[in-house]
Amino acid sequence: MVRYALLGYGKVAHLHAQALKSVKDAQLVAVWGRNMEKARQFAQKWKIKAYTDLDQMVKEAKVDAVVVTTVHPLHMEHTLQALDAGLHVMVEKPMALTVRQCDLMIEKAEEKHKKLGVISQRRWYPACQRIRKAIDSGNLGTPVIGQVTMLGWRDKAYYDSDPWRGSWELEGGGVLINQAPHQLDLLHWYLGEIAEVYAQWDNFNHPYIEVEDSAVATVRFKSGAIASILVSNSQKPGIYAKVHVHGSNAFSAGVQTDGGAMFVAGQSTITDPAVNDLWTIEGEQGNLERWKKEDAKLFREVDATTYFFTLQLEDFTQAILEDRDPASSGYDGRETVKLIEGIYQSGRTGKPVRY
Repeated sequence: MVRYALLGYGKVAHLHAQALKSVKDAQLVAVWGRNMEKARQFAQKWKIKAYTDLDQMVKEAKVDAVVVTTVHPLHMEHTLQALDAGLHVMVEKPMALTVRQCDLMIEKAEEKHKKLGVISQRRWYPACQRIRKAIDSGNLGTPVIGQVTMLGWRDKAYYDSDPWRGSWELEGGGVLINQAPHQLDLLHWYLGEIAEVYAQWDNFNHPYIEVEDSAVATVRFKSGAIASILVSNSQKPGIYAKVHVHGSNAFSAGVQTDGGAMFVAGQSTITDPAVNDLWTIEGEQGNLERWKKEDAKLFREVDATTYFFTLQLEDFTQAILEDRDPASSGYDGRETVKLIEGIYQSGRTGKPVRY
């Protein structure tokens, strides 16, 4: 049994608490935060213990692992504290704000011989897994072109809902650092390590925040593949998010990971199931309608806001027990941050960023 604690008690922490209730060989036993009153309120809801002292929590609650759910700029600090306390760490996306921060987290995890994972639950969507399997089997040939298109919406009420939203200091960025990491994670999961980024970004219709609401980028991967990225929070009420992969054999596969109004933790539900919206692999084109029905059926049968967290946390739990790498590791989280950092840097300088 792996005994978990949550670092943080915000909106997404409640989703992880719910997800952990269903994870085999796992038990949620505690929550840590700097405000004892808020920690106690959270602990009362989930029938666990509340702490403001991390070392005391580890000792008294016999914690083995934590999920870091605090705000983005604190991910590195809290991950390092947890690793120093002898804990395995699963950290919410984005892993950190810079590649250097990610490197420090990875180095500390290796030094302490602890597992480090990064939340990327959309990898467990059946529609996303089909693309990965098509790549692994060679049915797409070599992935040579990728596309990410995320057209969402965030209104003033969203940015007013937490004091840290919409600022460089407290959130670390806008659509790139908060809403887009899931799709960017899938892009490099499919196409590999990033070699070069050229990008532009801006704030078009959110004058009440400091950070960007839209970005475009061109990416070259070390494999030689190229990709285009368009992400935005400027389309009411939110249209869709898609990731497409095109292979060297001229076949293509794609997933619509999100449709309609975009999901906001603690404020809304997931409105549409993730489905494969593009599939031209020879002999498999006819599977699209069947897959859509299967995915819609699964969507109706589970709580999609927590079910895929459960699957990823199950993998992380078994990685601890089996002493293996988690399916989404610190290195995976680092690659997403590398892409985001490159987009921000390129947009500021007007020059490509090469790795």
